[in-house]
Amino acid sequence: GVLLNTPNTPSPNALGEGRGGGGELVSYPPRERWDDWTELDANAWPRRVERHYTLVPTICFNCEAACGLLAYVDRETLAIKRFEGNPEHPASRGRNCAKGPATINQVNDPERILYPLKRAGPRGSGQWQRVSWEQVLEEIGGRIREAFLNGRRGGVMYHVGRPGHDGYMDRVLQAWGIDGHNSHTNVCSAAARLGYDLWQGADRPSPDHANARFMLLLSSHLETGHYFNPHAQRIMEGKQNGAKIAVFDPRLSNTASVADWWLPTWPGSEAAVLLAIARILLKENLIDREFVRQWTNWREWLTAERPALTPSFDNFLTELEALYDGYTPEFAAREARVRPQPIVQIAREIGRAGSAFSSHVWRGAASGNLGGWQVARCLELLNVLTGSIGTPGGTSPNSWDKFTPQPFLKPPPQQLWNELLWPKEYPLSHHELSFLLPHFLKEGRGTLDVYFTRVYNPVWTNPDGAMWLDVLQDEALIGLHAALTPIWSETAWFADYVLPMGVGAERHDLQSQETHASQWIAFRQPVRRVAMARLGQQARYTYEANPGEVWEEDEFWTELSWRIDPDGALGIRKYFESPYRPGEKLTVEDYYGWIFENSVPGLPEAAAERGLTPLDYMRRFGAFEVRRGVYRLHETPLTEAQLAGSSVEPETEIVRSTEGAALGVVIDGVARSGFPTPSRRLEFYSPTLAAWRWPEASVPNYSKSHVHWERLDPAKHEFALVPTFRLPTLIHTRGGNAKWLYEISNTNPLWLHPEDAARLGIEAGELVRVTTEIGYFVVNTWVTEAMRPGVVACSHHLGRWRLTETAGERWSTVLSDLSRPSESQWLLRQREPLGPFASDDPDSSRIWWRKGGVHQNFTFGVHPDPISGMHCWHQKVTVERAQPGDRYGDATADTAASMRVYREWLAQTRPAPGPDGSRRPQWLQRAVKPAPAAYRA
Repeated sequence: GVLLNTPNTPSPNALGEGRGGGGELVSYPPRERWDDWTELDANAWPRRVERHYTLVPTICFNCEAACGLLAYVDRETLAIKRFEGNPEHPASRGRNCAKGPATINQVNDPERILYPLKRAGPRGSGQWQRVSWEQVLEEIGGRIREAFLNGRRGGVMYHVGRPGHDGYMDRVLQAWGIDGHNSHTNVCSAAARLGYDLWQGADRPSPDHANARFMLLLSSHLETGHYFNPHAQRIMEGKQNGAKIAVFDPRLSNTASVADWWLPTWPGSEAAVLLAIARILLKENLIDREFVRQWTNWREWLTAERPALTPSFDNFLTELEALYDGYTPEFAAREARVRPQPIVQIAREIGRAGSAFSSHVWRGAASGNLGGWQVARCLELLNVLTGSIGTPGGTSPNSWDKFTPQPFLKPPPQQLWNELLWPKEYPLSHHELSFLLPHFLKEGRGTLDVYFTRVYNPVWTNPDGAMWLDVLQDEALIGLHAALTPIWSETAWFADYVLPMGVGAERHDLQSQETHASQWIAFRQPVRRVAMARLGQQARYTYEANPGEVWEEDEFWTELSWRIDPDGALGIRKYFESPYRPGEKLTVEDYYGWIFENSVPGLPEAAAERGLTPLDYMRRFGAFEVRRGVYRLHETPLTEAQLAGSSVEPETEIVRSTEGAALGVVIDGVARSGFPTPSRRLEFYSPTLAAWRWPEASVPNYSKSHVHWERLDPAKHEFALVPTFRLPTLIHTRGGNAKWLYEISNTNPLWLHPEDAARLGIEAGELVRVTTEIGYFVVNTWVTEAMRPGVVACSHHLGRWRLTETAGERWSTVLSDLSRPSESQWLLRQREPLGPFASDDPDSSRIWWRKGGVHQNFTFGVHPDPISGMHCWHQKVTVERAQPGDRYGDATADTAASMRVYREWLAQTRPAPGPDGSRRPQWLQRAVKPAPAAYRA
């Protein structure tokens, strides 16, 4: 018999005896045989040819879920033959989506960059020369050292997309003493993060889908969500156990197609629908009164907003019901342009689920709309009302389930504040205003000496890519640009150095994610280096085991830091010296070995039971579960040691240490840890928003999006464009060389409802021009009832381009021309379609797909939400037949219009300083948090 999906049992083509007896076919190789695993070579059939592998665990780097992989490394040639799932991984449990096995495409890509390159002509000219790593380190390190010695620590910036690690670069940047961390988060998820952070002091939800009785998903989280594979597994487990699912999404996603309710809500109306559900829960007494009474700051709201009332819980519930009384199902249905009855049905199902109600929103509604962060606030309100916070089947703060160990010798917080990243106009922004960097530079707000981009491609990924083209070519604004990337990208083309870094199977990292009610940690490792070590071939550096001279960042940053501070006089080098051998250079074995020995509870003991060191254990199994069944951590009683010398504030019941730090809160006479908010409770009322001049937004509420249907004129062919939906098979910008994935998904047509197509006189597949406020793009249509009327959608994964025939990866990028019809206008035009090309991979001659997609982001002006700082992705557009001369893939942008749009949105802000004269509330999360003194405006 064949045993499928059975942990710790051999694979389907295994030789010899499996766990179930002699010679039968089973699922996973047993871990005790990973050193020497034998299989029959399927390609040799009918001959019986054995292949011997050593199986090395690592973690996938093709999204942020950090699922486990097993690399099959040929023991004779040390070639990586394939990747399958690692059954020892607590989150992915041996199962992977298509993106995991496609890692082998990235390893074997014949067009990947294998050696460091330095430009030999003007930026963007495509002239490059191969240089040594020693030259790279000396030149970049010397430039950074010079900036530091001249007092320009604010002139160095590190800009990352998917970090793929937890905390490593925070340590590097704080060791350098700079406020230089920039990220992609404000084009990704900052709005939802702010909404959750204001509630609970943690910026993401962690749903326990497997144990839920009802799941509410905003956008298509089953097949394309942030933690796609681990969440999808548990959503399906919950569904198989009888849970029901509702999806709010204007597009019929794969998730919506198998849900019990699909509400094709108008973009931006979701908060109105959620508040209508809250109203029903209140009116029909479907709430957990005790949870709300104990764990929300209702007294604070009554005192601030209803001072004439006695601050009793009954008065709070009365006022709460009155506050949301206008959100009737009929009102919400009108805003969302759906029927009211499903709203009522969903509300009652949520009420029946009670504490087993799980929910999730990440991008979609939160990231698309002006005020989208309130969608997360309103969704969390439903969990609070039902008491489904931290419960089996409920939704927890992400910090409960994510485990981040601490390294040795932690650097102190930086004393600087970089206003290019955290400008005074956005004091509540959840992350850096990354997508406004070119606008700030062009306005004269500062310049950069050294700019690193890593796993990031802002020219293509960000809105307003033409603005990035302007500043990346201006050496007066950016003195040196180093792109750390495994493959060519639109941004790397405009760099001074292109530095090849390892893909997921060629580097070290630690990752942990909030995939379910468990704490775990996973170890990404360079599999050929580990395989070589098993066979007695030690490599001093990872690049010695990687293709060409491909490095890994851990070793790069250590080497670079020694160049910046060769004698230790700057106080940097000590953080990159071994904790075991004082004065000697830090190695990856030192760094991770120390963490595994000292910062992961239970790991040293588990390793000792097997006769292994903690580092050897993680190299052997790739992951470790620190704790399972993580629930109700807010109820943890404070210990006697914590309470020693503490005091309790009479009005708030906050327990404070002798230094004044909040330790917890007294709930019905018991001092408990609570939540990391100012009140130590869940903050229905945000005194932070009220104090920072946003009193009208201080409680969960609804405001109309910038693409509300009232702001569109159908007679003028105006639509709301949803450009954010994800394809489950693609990997943003760094997976273009995953040939298996692009064969599955290789174009991004405009989704258009048949009613709209008929009204416009447009046939399926016809070319249309989609006009934005700063330009237009030309794309073909897909006419489908899977799109709600009045809204169009286009996936954001595609439309990659290159400017010369061979520089760039040719699996997904279209040869294009980039021109400037006028001083402020840019035109991107495809020169040739995708097609076969000659390479060392015979599959490159078999490429059958032609279109490759359209770069729609190029045509979008920046829309920074004035509170969260999130780029509001949804666009008000005009859709019409393509005009004479238009070609598929055309994308235009006017940078003068871009600056006008930027200033219009900037004018909506309410800048710092805050009520205490500071730049930002100190309690609110901030990436790479500086010292308190830096907060002073």
